[in-house]
Amino acid sequence: VQSTFSSQENETMNGSTLHFKSLRETCYACVKTVYPLERLAVLQHVYHKSCFKCCHCSARLSLSNYASLHGNVYCKPHFNQLFKSKGNYDEGFGHRPHKELWEPKETIAQSPVL
Repeated sequence: VQSTFSSQENETMNGSTLHFKSLRETCYACVKTVYPLERLAVLQHVYHKSCFKCCHCSARLSLSNYASLHGNVYCKPHFNQLFKSKGNYDEGFGHRPHKELWEPKETIAQSPVL
């Protein structure tokens, strides 16, 4: 969650100064302040509801109609179109195929039991 802190000073009745910090969250997409009524938290990021969009077609998304891969968010139709047709989600982004990730790195030869 992206946040910025701004220092503020308030003078009290007896002349002393109080220092405090206020938490201000910024939208992951537009980097502007997000206020509580327009806040949407998704995948450890905060968005304005209007900024949470498919990175392929820019359609507005909600918590019930999005899919994500490698930090990018998509509408479900484009996610299916872009990644499911290959049958291997990783190859769409040039990452190592699943087969390589799950193969054992070393094979240990076992001797037969007598």
